[in-house]
Amino acid sequence: MPAMEKPDRTEKQEKGARIAKVLARAGIASRRAAEALIVAGRVAVNGTVLTTPAFIVPIDAAIKVDGKLLAAPEKTRLWRYHKPAGLITTANDPQGRPTVFAHLPKHLPRVVSVGRLDLTSEGLLLLTNDGSLARHLELPSCGWLRRYRVRVHTGSKNLDPAMLDTLKHGITIEGVRYASIEASIDHAKGHNVWLNMGLVEGKNREIRRVIEHMGFHVNRLIRLAYGPLQLGKLAVGAVEEVPGRVLKDQIPGFFAEKA
Repeated sequence: MPAMEKPDRTEKQEKGARIAKVLARAGIASRRAAEALIVAGRVAVNGTVLTTPAFIVPIDAAIKVDGKLLAAPEKTRLWRYHKPAGLITTANDPQGRPTVFAHLPKHLPRVVSVGRLDLTSEGLLLLTNDGSLARHLELPSCGWLRRYRVRVHTGSKNLDPAMLDTLKHGITIEGVRYASIEASIDHAKGHNVWLNMGLVEGKNREIRRVIEHMGFHVNRLIRLAYGPLQLGKLAVGAVEEVPGRVLKDQIPGFFAEKA
């Protein structure tokens, strides 16, 4: 029986890719946010404004976002950023609060964040010029553990380590299921207890909601690591690029798909 022929890579390229994927790869936004741009009529291909994300972009098509021509994508890059408290992780905030992206160094290209840290949270935030990479690293299937130091105000109550042990089995709060969470007490001082916590899934405000469900209040939250990438001694507000070889060593599957 003759061997099955492999798909012609040139033929595959000629068919193009979905518009949201192209925008994400160019660092315009995540795929989900790119779809919202398209539905809002802010994206045009070869002079035609798109109305649906279900569009395959022809090779060498002229793509414009808000009237500006989309440049060819650069190589995939990733940065570590030490986010200070008081900045929101969004490009534009309707409430006018200061944003992460307005405080980044001017030499950085257009970037998107890998997940988010809320207004009062601080520590390691990953930034990339490739929205497809951001999506890849956000998914639980990536398997990267996110580690945090969390200061909890206990008031007059006692935080029993046994309560934290139950989190490893996951917990459901108001119909939302949170996967396994690693949690242990580091040390206590007065009515504050420092915890070490780790999770893979990272739903919106997950740690704060879980701690509040237990009857306590988080008054400081610092992300120390995202998978193998550490906050380390990176100064507050500083940005440092992850070397390309390190990136490819840590997520070879992602780059294999792009090849």
